[in-house]
Amino acid sequence: MSVKRKKHPNQTIEEAVKYAEQHLWRVKLNKNGHAWGRLYCPAKERGGCIVSVWSTPRVAEHHAAQIKRRIDNCEHGIKSE
Repeated sequence: MSVKRKKHPNQTIEEAVKYAEQHLWRVKLNKNGHAWGRLYCPAKERGGCIVSVWSTPRVAEHHAAQIKRRIDNCEHGIKSE
């Protein structure tokens, strides 16, 4: 990707965010609040999938796995091969 963005402080979650970007999901960083940012699926319509990415989840590995699961189960995006 040519657009630079702030990396997530946790490497495991950063890898999940990169996984989302590889599947054409968009990242929008939050300026305040509990979430680090949100991931938006390739569907640019009402009803598209949105995933919140937390700044400091209790178990980072579980949160990263949840993000990847949501990407894989999205009916609007590219399916994993």
